[in-house]
Amino acid sequence: KIKVFCQLKIKLYICLIIQLYRMSKIILITHQKGGVGKSTIAYNLASNIRENAKVCIIDMDSQGSLINISELSEVPIFTADMLNEKIKSDYDFIFIDTPPYLNEKIIDLCNISDVIIIPTKAGVLDLLAIKSTIDIVKQAKSENKAIIVFNMIKPNTTLTEEIKSQLQDYNIKVSKNMLSDLVSFSRSVLVNGVEENNNAQKQIDNLTK
Repeated sequence: KIKVFCQLKIKLYICLIIQLYRMSKIILITHQKGGVGKSTIAYNLASNIRENAKVCIIDMDSQGSLINISELSEVPIFTADMLNEKIKSDYDFIFIDTPPYLNEKIIDLCNISDVIIIPTKAGVLDLLAIKSTIDIVKQAKSENKAIIVFNMIKPNTTLTEEIKSQLQDYNIKVSKNMLSDLVSFSRSVLVNGVEENNNAQKQIDNLTK
């Protein structure tokens, strides 16, 4: 037990040192459920500020969801093994896109992140699934850095408000800015953003702020 405690203490100390000496702001996008739009949000947030800040994306997915379009992207996209190198570099913002199966590494990623975005759709099953993610965030004592973002919202839905009220029990901030279920978001990774759609661009602008 003493050995484990010492290892945890050393790991926490290393995280604190990294936080003190690095300049990059790290934004983690995570959810233990697939299909909630983590990659799309990560890409659009990074793309939206690429002209005013030096940004990159770290794709933690071994299947390479975003790394597969890196040659088309105006935002640099790197594989997971490049994370530590990029943290030490001169990027202003580093967006980390995670797959749903990365349980064992999420706590460490929470510790080094400045903001943790938890995307969710407005469904009952999504509400049930988000608990495991929130539990991990709280285990990392990072709930004050976390924010829940509703994604792929259908127009004129009332379920969203019902879900929002139930999420209050988790004591995690819920963003007032939501992203709609728009085709522009789905194809944004292929065309470097959503600038051609005013509605989508306004939504991503509001979320970026």
